[in-house]
Order: sequence, then C-alpha cells, then structure tokens
Amino acid sequence: MDLKTLHYFTVVAEELNITKAAKILMMSQPPLSNAMHRLEEELHTSLFVRGKRNLTLTEEGKYLYRKAKDILALSDKTKNDILLMKGGVGGTISLGIVDGFSSKLGASWIGQFTIDHPFVHFRILSGDSDALIEKMRLGLISMAIISSPYDQVSLNAFPLYEEEVVAILPKDHPLAEKESLSLSDLSSEPLIVPSRKSKIEAVRKGFRKLSVDPLLYCESDTLEQAVALAGEGLGIAIFPKGKLPMSESVIYKKIEGTLPKQEYLFVWRKGHQLPTIEEEFIDHLKKKTGA
Repeated sequence: MDLKTLHYFTVVAEELNITKAAKILMMSQPPLSNAMHRLEEELHTSLFVRGKRNLTLTEEGKYLYRKAKDILALSDKTKNDILLMKGGVGGTISLGIVDGFSSKLGASWIGQFTIDHPFVHFRILSGDSDALIEKMRLGLISMAIISSPYDQVSLNAFPLYEEEVVAILPKDHPLAEKESLSLSDLSSEPLIVPSRKSKIEAVRKGFRKLSVDPLLYCESDTLEQAVALAGEGLGIAIFPKGKLPMSESVIYKKIEGTLPKQEYLFVWRKGHQLPTIEEEFIDHLKKKTGA
C-alpha cells in the first residue's frame, strides 16, 4: 500500500471507471487494473463492486478513499515542510479557517503576506473548529483560525477579533418589525443554534438568567444551513454574525442581552516545530492584530 498505489486508487475511486482513470494517469488500462487487484489482495477485501461499465466503491473502499486522501495530503505537506525548513522562500502554507470567519479579513491578511513572500502559496481548508483541530492533530495542517474556546493544554493561541451574535428570522415573522431583540423576545421561540457544545451552553447560560429553558429546536454545523432553516420558518437562528449569506427570505437582528460575543483565535500545536515561513506568517498576523 505505497503512495503511488494510493494515488492510483484515489483517481479510480473518483472516476469509478478504469478506462477514464487510466487516461488521467497517462497509463494503459491493464497495469492499473492489476494494481487495484493487488491492493485488494494485500488488504484481503474488495474495494470495488465491478459492473459492466462502471465501478462502485464498497464500504471498505469508501473508508480507504478518505484515508488515502489524508495520507497523500500529509505526504505532500511533509515534503513541503522539509523544503521550507531548509530555508527556502517558497512553498505552501496549509491553513485551516473555521466556517463563518470573515473571508474578506482572511484574504486581506494572506494578500498582505504574499506581497513580501511572492513565492509562498496557501492551501485553505475549511470546517468547524473541532474538525480543524483534528486535522491539526493528524498533521494535515499546522495552524488554524478557530472560534473559542480552545484546548489551552495542547494549543498555542492569540485572539484575532470578536463579533456579535445575531438572530436570524424570516422576514414575515412578527418579531421582524422590531429594531432589535431581547432574550425575552426569543424565550418562547424554537431556536436553531451552532452544534458545538460550548456554543449551546452559552445560549443556555444567557437564558438561564431569565429563569428560562430555551427551546433548542435544531443544531447546525454551518451558518448557511442555519439561514436556510430559518428561511423556511422552522425557527430563529442564533449565530455569530460572520459572513452572513445573502438571502431574500430572512432578516438579521441584533440581540440585546447577555450572550457573549464570538471570539476568533489563531492556534497552532504546542511542542511542534514549524517551518520558518509559517513562523513568519504567525508574526505577520500578530503585528496586524496587535497580539
């Protein structure tokens, strides 16, 4: 199960057709078919269900595909890190950015950095904070922008900025006529909240001061999904303002009360040596944010 074979496998898994995959890999079909059979023999399992024209991945094949993509990405990043450690001025910085973070602000910081480092490229991975921390643990990324809280034992961090939490509700909702909303206004409404436990607890804590148990109707990983649910009239979403998607069906309202602002942090693993160029990027952000 070497890297070359895993690369072949990922292409076949994406095309689900040996002929098409062979053309992409610029090789003949028989050697590629033999490589897939040898891989299945090595793993003592079937990775594909072979039809007359196309292939279908088995559950084992789907699992291997996910892992192979991670392994190949880690291999590329390791090579890149070693080159950067040798003092090169180019290379690729893999950076995780949590969903909801201001894309305009992130692009500004990256753009300013590349002015002084024109041969540095960025690979941006997105996801929720927990998923990005897991990618960091696996070595797929070295650093990330996440939302608080964070593991202070294993991660270095400094704050980037804060943003307000807003209510997202249908435009025809009775509360849409109000200039801003209080927690009392929302106390009997079905709520859509971020799925991260710390965010749910922050909402509960805010309502607890009113001696109210909020109606948590739905948890959502992404702001876009929360907006879609609110637009269908399924509840009022309580989310950090973030990069609010354009929508003709919802309206955003400020929430007066005790809900804490959302803090965004830049994090990287403790005890993990970074290439010089990545350390320079961290210094760059510290200067830009006054950290």
